[in-house]
Amino acid sequence: MIRLFQRLLFTLMTITLAGCSALSTAQSTPNAGHVVVYSGRSENLVAPVFAQFTQATGVRVEVRYGSTAELAATLLEEGRSSPADIFYAQDPGGLGAVTAAGLLAPLPDDLLSPVAPHFRAEDGTWVGVSGRARVVVYNTKRLRPEDLPQDLRGFTDPRWRGKIGWAPTNASFQAMVTAMRKMWGEDETRAWLLGIQANQPVVFEGNAPIVAAVGNGEIEIGFVNHYYLYRFLREQGETFPARNYFMNNGGPDSLILVSGIGRLTSGKNPENALKLIRFLLSPVAQQYFASQTYEYPVIAGVNPERGLPPLDSLTSAVINLEQLADLQGTLDLLHATGILP
Repeated sequence: MIRLFQRLLFTLMTITLAGCSALSTAQSTPNAGHVVVYSGRSENLVAPVFAQFTQATGVRVEVRYGSTAELAATLLEEGRSSPADIFYAQDPGGLGAVTAAGLLAPLPDDLLSPVAPHFRAEDGTWVGVSGRARVVVYNTKRLRPEDLPQDLRGFTDPRWRGKIGWAPTNASFQAMVTAMRKMWGEDETRAWLLGIQANQPVVFEGNAPIVAAVGNGEIEIGFVNHYYLYRFLREQGETFPARNYFMNNGGPDSLILVSGIGRLTSGKNPENALKLIRFLLSPVAQQYFASQTYEYPVIAGVNPERGLPPLDSLTSAVINLEQLADLQGTLDLLHATGILP
């Protein structure tokens, strides 16, 4: 049933894009060239969208996958000799680092204007593609929402020793720590990291394994993005014993992040790069993110998946996403505290 829905959705995307004035008949030929993407988003999430873009336009998408921090560092090292046309990041931190180096070109207004100002760069060098909220996922057989602290500071209590899961190498986790540094200050953020470390958290490589471990009772809570839970609910049903806790307190633990995309000034395929960005911001592609990856759409007229709290109902962190650009400072702190080797 899920695969059938995906095929129907992709067929709709093809039909819609074929009639879009931005994609001419000439641009939809098999010889329409290619575009090179450095993607900090995982292949299983975005490869279907890239494949449909190629089907609709004839433009081949050549993708290098990796972590957002790793790819940002690669772009900084490669500079203007990079083969990349596009940097598609999991969070604004990596985009900010690349923007600060002058490697991203301003995007045209028609791409920027449909997206709310707080989900795009002030200088127009990147634009959000989909939104996600930082949450605490918890085991419903062991905990109730009222058992959880009102902010992340509470998890330094020894009561949580051995019961926490986190993924320090994950880009969204690092973006949250960057927000902590900006909102709490360096000293309090360091104290929090050490406090969690003292509680012997279980370390994971990503968010999905954390949700799985919460569901099977290996741990009681985990620090994740909201949308991972919904994949487990889709596959295992409503009896899956985990749910999201939205802290909703306006602090860094209530951060609303966006995956974002920017065009490299040195890219050799600028027109195809803009086509791909325009595609990702089209209503049908936005509906894919809402329906299949359970993220928040960033344009009006596309509704999030049923069961997700509306974005305007969440009290998100009061921080400009461009303040998350200091990724290196966060990596330095994670190394200094021994959380990263």
